[in-house]
Amino acid sequence: MKTLRKIRKNAKALSPVVASIILIAVTVAVSIAVAAWMGALSIGFMETEQLSISNIQWNTGAIQLDVRNTGTTDVVISSATVNGETIDLDPDVTVAKNSDGSVSVPYNWVQGDTYQIRLLSSKGNYFPYNAVAP
Repeated sequence: MKTLRKIRKNAKALSPVVASIILIAVTVAVSIAVAAWMGALSIGFMETEQLSISNIQWNTGAIQLDVRNTGTTDVVISSATVNGETIDLDPDVTVAKNSDGSVSVPYNWVQGDTYQIRLLSSKGNYFPYNAVAP
């Protein structure tokens, strides 16, 4: 029994201060790793498509839309809808971020009619525009 008491008296353990410092260091290291992982994960979700239609030109057999991309990623226009009729664009039209572009939609329009035009991006976003043919 005396030897057991000697072992307990001679046993050296971490002081509470050192133990607290180690726990804080581990917590900080884990939180930095989680923050870096979340930051890398959220970068892909922060890319936004933002396309505005600034002007429309009524050409024979086509409607030409002047667009401006104010988003943080390139916008690829794959199709358009004119009054509910879907028209595939071949080839797809790419508008680079922070730049202007032009999308020509083949469509036989009628003078004086109202048209609801929606451009569809490859990511599934719609960009609407309403106009009356001159």
